Amino acid sequence: MRKVDLTFIGHATWLIQGSKNVLIDPFITSNPQAQEAGITLESLLDKVDLVVITHGHFDHIENALDFGKLGIPVVGLFEVAQYLSAQGAKNTVGCNIGGWFEVEGVKMVFTPAVHSSSLIKDNGEPIYLGNPAGVVIELDGVRVYHTGDTALFGDMKLIGELYKPDVMLTPIGSLFTMGIPEAVKAVELVKPKIAIPMHYNTWPPIAQNPEEFKEAVKAAGLPTEVVIVKPGQTVEIVAS
Repeated sequence: MRKVDLTFIGHATWLIQGSKNVLIDPFITSNPQAQEAGITLESLLDKVDLVVITHGHFDHIENALDFGKLGIPVVGLFEVAQYLSAQGAKNTVGCNIGGWFEVEGVKMVFTPAVHSSSLIKDNGEPIYLGNPAGVVIELDGVRVYHTGDTALFGDMKLIGELYKPDVMLTPIGSLFTMGIPEAVKAVELVKPKIAIPMHYNTWPPIAQNPEEFKEAVKAAGLPTEVVIVKPGQTVEIVAS
């Protein structure tokens, strides 16, 4: 039986553990949800084989250099990879939205997202870091679609048709991303077997009740199972 363990670090940060350990969007040090769960940067540094970044906002990239300076491969869109390399990351892989490729034995494909991507300098000036993205990661026969931070968009249907994810990690917090109604429609378009909400309740402006999302998916008559995972919790995902 092929499977992976999926651990919610908090906010939009996830650790996929199988034959390789993949960390998505490393926001740990300043992540209130990680702190509440007792997860520290130090507890993850020796567990990660590969880091994947969807876009350049601080709450997705904060600890990328902590891993990158150790020589752990960091994968991101071209501008993100170039920025991290210039800051001292030893092994960056720049890519773009397109087709499948493989890094360290892990298959992935970056997908569109409707959002933005930048860091803010100390003087308040933004550093442009390319387009935002989502990513589908295939590990040990399991496909995980991390949407990144995104609004709802119609081509999510194509992502579902092309990549057939087992799991969809979807924001529901609104304000910066989809809210619950949009996330329900996204689930309808993608048709994953399992949907897990993220990017909510980290701070008051993105407070949401994930049970409302679960009930809304059920009320829409969708076959997708909604699994609510608290920061620090791990769920086992079995390959189809």
